[in-house]
Amino acid sequence: LNLSKEELSKFCEELKSNIKKDAHLGAYVEQFTNEELQLSNNGGVPIAIKANINVKDWEITSCSNILKNYISPYNATVINKLHEAGLCGFGRANMDEFAMGSSTESSCYGKTLNPCDNGKVPGGSSGGSAAAVASGLAIAALGTDTGGSIRQPAAYCGCVGMKPTYGRVSRYGITAYSSSLDQCGPITQNVEDAAILYDIISGHDKMDSTSANIDYTPVAPNLNSDRRLTIAVIDNYISEASEDIKTAFNETIEKLKNTGHTIIHKNMMDTKKHISSYYIIATAEASANLSRYDGIRYGNRSEAKNLKETYLKTKSQGFGYEVQKRIMLGSFVLSSGYYDAYYIKAQKVRHLIKDEFDTIFKECDLILAPV
Repeated sequence: LNLSKEELSKFCEELKSNIKKDAHLGAYVEQFTNEELQLSNNGGVPIAIKANINVKDWEITSCSNILKNYISPYNATVINKLHEAGLCGFGRANMDEFAMGSSTESSCYGKTLNPCDNGKVPGGSSGGSAAAVASGLAIAALGTDTGGSIRQPAAYCGCVGMKPTYGRVSRYGITAYSSSLDQCGPITQNVEDAAILYDIISGHDKMDSTSANIDYTPVAPNLNSDRRLTIAVIDNYISEASEDIKTAFNETIEKLKNTGHTIIHKNMMDTKKHISSYYIIATAEASANLSRYDGIRYGNRSEAKNLKETYLKTKSQGFGYEVQKRIMLGSFVLSSGYYDAYYIKAQKVRHLIKDEFDTIFKECDLILAPV
């Protein structure tokens, strides 16, 4: 946006006013708490920030009671990159607790509604980010994606959502759910904005040991709507989808064919194994990452008579049902006697899945699938 500081300030005030008017959507944490929306950097273009991304001097809770009143002492790398590009964080977007969910109904603050149809969920876990963008309460937003948490809510709300390749965007300063799957990415109103925001937050970061230190070609300047692509369709991906989904999907394929793109058909191994592998790996890593929130090292502590009771009360009162369930599952698959049977096997399946994708991508530019 080519706006002066005065124009930006006026624009932000208009956004704040609209956010208050549409408080029923619950897109922002501040719509539940009645707090004033904060800006991470005065004079910047406002971008909504998912509530698990650290912004200095903001209360960052990942929408969990166990982190209520935690004030972040530092910025996540993606926030610093926004500042360097003349953007700023603007309000905390609501989310599923600790990014564990797909409907934005497990936030400790309350549910987010889908702005396209208030009777439907906005998807999750970045449902607040998607709802804010779709309703015009944000120009763009940052979300995080572990197993669909950017792409699915963006699809539900009619936005563009992108999960970057692992290692392309720094995870430093983002509350960990599943460390080998988490990524931060943009949710925007169009593809060009997504590419611009992606370019801004991408790049190597020495603060993140998993950050890829490789040459980077900017995406936005190279967008080309005239390019003709070879697109793979995985037939058994949609074999069990509803008839409505199949119809819409097939109509999309025909439109792509009519605009000159080449469609090829492929199959993969039983896609149920993809889900099983994801849930085992993600919950195992979550149980390890969230073990630190015990009320002693991190997190709010519940009053108790002894240490054991402190742990029990802190975690049962601090974590919601969905988070407790995933921690228990993760602890089980990592436990003695089950580690090899579940976790190691899931990692092997993960490699097989990657190999299958690599093989298919040798013949195509992209894979088309329902979200």
